[in-house]
Amino acid sequence: MSKDIKQRFWKELADNPYLMVALDAGHAHAIPMTAQLDKDNDGYFHFFHAKSGRLAAGGRAMAQYVAKGHDLFACVSGTLTPVTDRATIDKYWSKPVEAWYEGGKDDPDLLMLRFDLDDAEIWTAEAGIKGLFRLMTGSTVKEGELGSHAEVAL
Repeated sequence: MSKDIKQRFWKELADNPYLMVALDAGHAHAIPMTAQLDKDNDGYFHFFHAKSGRLAAGGRAMAQYVAKGHDLFACVSGTLTPVTDRATIDKYWSKPVEAWYEGGKDDPDLLMLRFDLDDAEIWTAEAGIKGLFRLMTGSTVKEGELGSHAEVAL
């Protein structure tokens, strides 16, 4: 089951690459980020950020994800590391990214971060007939009747 839920997470993230990301250290709130995915690798993804931004220091981080249909949720842990390689920046650069940086790829505040993934907890919300009946009647819902949950290594 964990392989299926992991594959579903990657598919959902590819369709809707928006996460809330925060560093583990300190008390800074999470901020919305757009994951730049590599279709050939599921051990990391990248973010464009600002050198003046709250994630710029890098380090241990957590990302929260909710699928568009609210039928998949994930909490992902890993490490953010600055990327200075121009080829990597070029690979993920796009018009939507360019809109955020007045100086384009040479903007002095441009920062790319690589999020190396450790693990995740992923939940699906798929109520079967029994689960829906229990919800509608106020009966006790048993584990697995409203979806599934897995702790997976990424």
